[in-house]
Amino acid sequence: MVIPPQRLTSEVLRNLLESFIIREGTDYGEQELSLAEKVDNLRPLVEQGSVLLVYDEATSSVNLMSKEAFEKQSPAD
Repeated sequence: MVIPPQRLTSEVLRNLLESFIIREGTDYGEQELSLAEKVDNLRPLVEQGSVLLVYDEATSSVNLMSKEAFEKQSPAD
């Protein structure tokens, strides 16, 4: 299930993004970025819809997934 970011408070969205970044150990290249900078880089992608917040009922967790990857794994209607 996709969670629209507009339905979340700013704080909840930030916490989800921070949790994902910390959990995945996301690497942004040669330059070291702070957690806040990583969130600032990721947030617009989520708000624009190119990266989706996806709730997994089986694990009761939220993951981030590119829109393209989500569409490929979702069964066609």
